[in-house]
Order: sequence, then C-alpha cells, then structure tokens
Amino acid sequence: MSKNIFLYIFLYAIINGSALKAVPVSVEPLAVYLSQKDSLKESQILYNGRIWRNLYSAVKGDQFLFSKDFLPGTVSMNGKTYTNLNLNYDIYNDEILTPNVHGEIIQLNKEMVDSFTLVLDAKTYRFFNIQKDSLNTIKGFVKVLYYGKSSLYVKYKKEIQPLAVEDKYDLFFRTYRVYFVKGSDVKLISNKRELLKVLYDYKTQIKDFMKKNSLKISKKDPESYIPVIRYYDSIIK
Repeated sequence: MSKNIFLYIFLYAIINGSALKAVPVSVEPLAVYLSQKDSLKESQILYNGRIWRNLYSAVKGDQFLFSKDFLPGTVSMNGKTYTNLNLNYDIYNDEILTPNVHGEIIQLNKEMVDSFTLVLDAKTYRFFNIQKDSLNTIKGFVKVLYYGKSSLYVKYKKEIQPLAVEDKYDLFFRTYRVYFVKGSDVKLISNKRELLKVLYDYKTQIKDFMKKNSLKISKKDPESYIPVIRYYDSIIK
C-alpha cells in the first residue's frame, strides 16, 4: 500500500512539473567576483613596481619633465592601456611615477611599460619606451614628435650641477637630444645643417619647401623640425 501511495505522489509531481522545475540561480555574485578579481589582477600589473622616495629634496629645482605635480595621463603595459591616471615623469632616473589608492607613490616597472601619455595645458604628449635591443643609440623613454615612414624623437634628461646656487646648493638642469629615425638608422640632429645632411637625398626639394613656407629650424624648439620631416615623408618613395 505504501508503495502505491509513493508512486501516486511521484506521478502527481511529474504531471504538475513541480518536482522538475529548475530553481533560478543568480549569476550576479559570480560576475561581480570575477570583475573584482580582474580589476585586482590589472591593478597588480599596473602597480607592479616599488615605492618611490625622493632622494633629491636638497637639490634646487626638481627631477621631473614638466612639473613636480602629477598630470593626467595613460600607461600601456604589456599591450593593455590604463586610463584616467595621475602620472609624473622623472627624467633624471627615467622613471614613471603614479600614486596608488593608499597614497603611496609607485615607481612603475618600466620593463613592462610600452608607452605613456601626459596631458598639460590641454595638449597630449606621447612617449615610447625604446628597448635596448631595438635602437642601440637610444634607450628608455622618448617623446614622440612625429611618427610615420620616418620618426622624430626627443630624449629628455636632467643632470645635477654641484653647488650651482650660491656655492651652497646643487641644481637640476635639463638637457635633450633630438633623433631622426628611419628604419634602424638613427641620426642625432641639433640644427638645420645637420637636418639637411640627414635628408640629403631630397635636400633641394626640402630647401625649396622651407623657403616657400618660411620655415625656421630652431635648436631650442624641437617641434620646429616636424613640418620638414612630415614633408620629407610625403615625397620619399
């Protein structure tokens, strides 16, 4: 008798579908967990560096390219770009700095940094990380002035001049070098004569172009080279 009752209850459950209805399972907690896990992993990649300490507070001036204040920017590391960051570029040590959520300043692992940008006065400046094996003449971060068939880079650096202020204090001073790159060929240029020497194969056309457009090459303004290099790229085969 008990077996018949059990069979009846089982068949009733199948007919009404109550025993086989799937219970909805929320996937939201899992999605949130995975998202948090991904974010944590990305943060670990971004902040894969060491805590920065200012070792030059006694030196007049600072070791940064534009300003001692952090600037808006982006960083590309191992092919992934991180946006909405606060960055600074220490050109004395050729290092990128950013604050983390704990208020510490992190010196990024530059071996992992492909490129970065800084925004100043509504203008975006791009920088590439040139690995030691790609161009023997240049190594580290360079500002990209122009990138096309040929390229134009600026390598900034700061040095310390001992006792330069009142014979008491050391002083930071900035230097830079401009490089013309075409394929694996790298040339250092610092004036009009050197630029025309590098572009010798189209020297006549370039001189005419500069004269027609009243272009002046200034050693103090690396960006003055850009129109000439852009024109050169437009006429080379």
